[in-house]
Amino acid sequence: MNIEYLQSFVAVVDAGSLAEAARRLDLTPPAMAARIKALEDQLGTSLLQRAGRAVRPTEAGLKILERARGLLRDVRDLHAIAQDTSRLGELRLGVFVSALTSVLPPVLKRLYEAYPAMSVFVAPGASVELCRRVSAGELDAAIVVEPQFAIPKTCEWQVLTEEPLVVVAHASMAGRDPHELLREEPFIRYDRSVVGGQLADRYLRDQDIHPRQRLEIDGLLAIAALIDHGLGVSLLPDWPAMWSGGMALARIPLPGRAPVRRIGLIRGLQSPHAALSEALLNEARSIFSEAPRPD
Repeated sequence: MNIEYLQSFVAVVDAGSLAEAARRLDLTPPAMAARIKALEDQLGTSLLQRAGRAVRPTEAGLKILERARGLLRDVRDLHAIAQDTSRLGELRLGVFVSALTSVLPPVLKRLYEAYPAMSVFVAPGASVELCRRVSAGELDAAIVVEPQFAIPKTCEWQVLTEEPLVVVAHASMAGRDPHELLREEPFIRYDRSVVGGQLADRYLRDQDIHPRQRLEIDGLLAIAALIDHGLGVSLLPDWPAMWSGGMALARIPLPGRAPVRRIGLIRGLQSPHAALSEALLNEARSIFSEAPRPD
């Protein structure tokens, strides 16, 4: 069986469409369709079905999906081991989207200094899904927002940093009362499907604040850019990357003790790369402990 056929099948499931999967693998849609057809012919069953404009796995496709992912991981490990004289294999690391450009580069820079021959596979995604993949053994570790459910005994959760909620406003509004800003200015709401947005929503309800909502969106840097353009204010976790981009922003602390969002590392204790994930944890701790905070 051609491993590229399995790779194409998994890519289509992850992307939800043949066209998007073809783009990700730098193939034409007809070539992608031919690979899927060849795999289905080899297995003697249909693996994908159309659902409106999307494509989803059939019952047979679902049965082989996780095994296919495992085979692809094994192949990547074999390549890494064959080419790596230190035989470290490949660290499979999940990273929540906001951390891809702010946390991941400095952490990996330090890790590569200690393990220059190390190979890393990075899987971006939502924190909840990344936690599930670590507990299932699909990933060795993940940098995530603290999960709101019990951590399995096969995994370990370590806090790296705490981010209190702050009012983020245009620099011209610095010095104003935070609750007044939330009540009077157009409000850009952090998506309530993520932990930070849920914390902000709970705080507003507890304080009996009913903001004049202008829009709701995921992405801290996207919200910061909107505020920089004078489109409103927001209630956000104090994410350091917002203050290093040169935007005209004011950070206004809440009165009293603010709710906090916790960022940390979840790792599988039985992972074959547990030693590497522990080294990753140590480097991430150093990065967060040294990170400057705004005044």
